[in-house]
Amino acid sequence: MNEIILSAENIFKSYTSENQNKIDVLKDVSLSIQINKINLIIGASGAGKSTLLHILSGLDNPDSGKVFFKDENIFMMNENKLTNFRNKHIGFVFQFHHLLPEFTALENVAIPIMISGKSLTKAKDKAKEILDIVGLNDRLNNKPSELSGGEAQRVAVARALANNPDIIFADEPTGNLDSFNSEIIHKLFFEIRDKFNTTFLIVSHNPELIKLGEIIFEMKDGKILNQHGVENE
Repeated sequence: MNEIILSAENIFKSYTSENQNKIDVLKDVSLSIQINKINLIIGASGAGKSTLLHILSGLDNPDSGKVFFKDENIFMMNENKLTNFRNKHIGFVFQFHHLLPEFTALENVAIPIMISGKSLTKAKDKAKEILDIVGLNDRLNNKPSELSGGEAQRVAVARALANNPDIIFADEPTGNLDSFNSEIIHKLFFEIRDKFNTTFLIVSHNPELIKLGEIIFEMKDGKILNQHGVENE
């Protein structure tokens, strides 16, 4: 049986609209994420995909329910421990790269490494290695405004990989890219998975990435409708 690295149990999440109506976004969601797999969450807009991703990664809190990372409920952690968990164990790639505009590609990748406690020299050395992996060793000193959209997103992938996370969460990572750059990002995910044994959990509408996904969770109206993919070996 494949090892489970992350699991959610009975997740509920709702918001209150401007006119004070309660909107149920997640309704009793449970799922298990297998280690070293490319896991996808798919579904129509408004299905709750991004909300679920943010809760699973500890960026948002559920109204109720539990999220376990290697048998530890992350929502039982205090704020310092949760921050440390996010820094050491997860990476995040958004649809828009969200790079710091005043810093170079090298500096954007080095910053989370420094936050984890490494010296500036070691952080920059590690950042160079990672940027080489994503094919940007000739763009180290370029700021985001000097990069193409595809290059900026590869820097964002490098930043997510900075501290060798167990899981990389990606929310529509190719949603703002053309097909050529999307394919580069897709290949990178598999290369990173194979090289670093990284688990991926990706929200995507991209049909080409969906074809490549190993485990696919389909969402509708705040619920997991079904799961496709190999559960056991």
